[in-house]
Order: sequence, then C-alpha cells, then structure tokens
Amino acid sequence: MLQLRISVRTELADDVLQVLADDPAVSSVAAVRGASIKPAGDLLFADVAREAANDVIDRLRALGVQDDGTIHVEPVTSWLSRPGLEAERLAPGSGADSVVWLQVTQRAIEDSETNWTFMSFMVLATLIAGVAIVLDSPVLVVGAMILGPEFGPIAALGLALVRRRYGLFRRAVRALVLGFATAIAATFLAGLAAGSLGWVTASDLTGSRPATAFIYRPDQWSFFVAVVAAAAGVLSMTSSRVGGLTGVFVSVTTIPAAGNIGLGLAFGAWHEVRGSALQLVVNLTGMALAGWVALALQQVVWSRVSRRRARLARRVRSRSSADTA
Repeated sequence: MLQLRISVRTELADDVLQVLADDPAVSSVAAVRGASIKPAGDLLFADVAREAANDVIDRLRALGVQDDGTIHVEPVTSWLSRPGLEAERLAPGSGADSVVWLQVTQRAIEDSETNWTFMSFMVLATLIAGVAIVLDSPVLVVGAMILGPEFGPIAALGLALVRRRYGLFRRAVRALVLGFATAIAATFLAGLAAGSLGWVTASDLTGSRPATAFIYRPDQWSFFVAVVAAAAGVLSMTSSRVGGLTGVFVSVTTIPAAGNIGLGLAFGAWHEVRGSALQLVVNLTGMALAGWVALALQQVVWSRVSRRRARLARRVRSRSSADTA
C-alpha cells in the first residue's frame, strides 16, 4: 500500500478528488481544504494499492497537478483496513512485484548525480581495491565492491532508454565517466606515492596473485555474472524488496578493475592495464544491457496489467452506478 500526499491548486482540487474517488484501487481519500500555502489550495491524501499507483499518478499528471503542485509517494509499512484489502484485491498483480516508475526514476536521478559524495565513494572504494590487489586480499576486494556506488548510474542508463529520459542518460554517462576517471587517477597517484615510499613494487602487481588474478583476466563468466547480477539488481530496485542489492555489489568486478588500472599505470604493468580495462568494459556493458532488458520487460508486463486493471475498474464503476440507480 502507498499513500499519496498531493498539494494542489484550489481550482484543480475537485478534479483530483474525482480521479481518486473513482478508482477502485484507492481505498481512502481525505482533503484538508485551504491547507496548502504554496501552491495556494488544498492538501489531499489517498491510500492506493501499489499495483495501481502508476495509473493513478499518470491520471494526476494528465491534470497538470505537478506543474505548480506536488505529488508525494510514500510507502505505508503497516496498515489495517478492509477497504484497503479490497483495493489490493481489485488491483491485478502483486504489490511486491509492481514497479512504481515515479519512485524508480527519482532514485535513478539521485544516484546519478555527480556530487561530492558519489565521487568520494568512487575514489575510496577504488583505493581500497588497490590495497586489496597489492595484498592479494579477497576480503578487501569484497569491501571495495560493496563500497562502490557505480550501480546506480548503470541502472539509470537502462531506465533512461526504456522511459525515454535522455537527460537522465546523459547524466548517468557523465557520472560513470567522471567517477571512474577520477577514481583511476587517484589510485594512480596513490600508487606513485606508495612506490616512492617503497611500500609497493612492480612485482606486487606482476607476481603471483591467486586470489585477485581474476580482476585482469575477463572471460565468458565475467559477462554472464554481470548480466545476472544487474538483472537481480534492477529487480530489487523496482520491487518492494531491496535486499538483493548487496549481492549485486559483491558480484561484479568494476571497482577492482578500476583499481588495477590505476596501479598498472603507476608501475607500467601494461598487461594488467589492458586486462583490467577489458574487464571493466565487459562488466559495464553486461550490466547496462541486462538492466535495459529487465526494465523493458517490466514495462511491457505492467503495461498489460494496467490495461487489464482499467477494464476491471470500468466494470466496478458500472456495477456501482447500477447499484446506486
């Protein structure tokens, strides 16, 4: 169940209330007249089944509520309501599986912003990956993978293509390019500093590294794991279950590959640089493609569910009108 909180101009409020009241997937509606100061108007509340949220939001957008008002979408963690149960029953599909595109898009926009926090996590994660490579430590590799924030912009690429949000696509590409370039440059400089202090030598990279050699040796499994992990990550982001993201972070080799590129450049280990660059490209390509396909399939599925729900809603309204008559 989701709650919509809507700030709307007075002249639009009745139309919005009509949209909410007519939808059988909306279990309750409340209005506080004159409560909205900016815009000057009313504050409306509605409980809606998650499966029907896209349809309701699209109808509100068609009215132009968002032009000078606001539509807030908030999850309701606990609730007790017989009308709510009936609303969920009348909404085809499962709430756990449904995709609320407004929430997914907002998260993608936030995760793809090239800000200080994003760049810091990219640099810190890649530096830890560099230490993991020098020490041949799989534990530190896993830590670097979890710390890396790169999955957000990668998922945003697929979302931008599916939803035709090309501004978001450019934003995500910019975040990935600047993030990885900065992280590799920072690791390169750290490698030079560590080499001048005698902490790291070229043999630490080119010698036997059984626990981390996979970083610069991509194969068919690198692409397969990237595809499966990204599909799972997108499913976790779009559903109400987010526990799968950690598994995505520890499955792909993007951050460790970037760390190995930086160290390879610092010590002239060109074989490491080439292998790691290929690993990075393979992982990014596999994840972006899988994210795009997964989101496209979800859009097709939920478009069909929306059409089915619209037919059901018309039947419910027809029965209600007949009963009233």
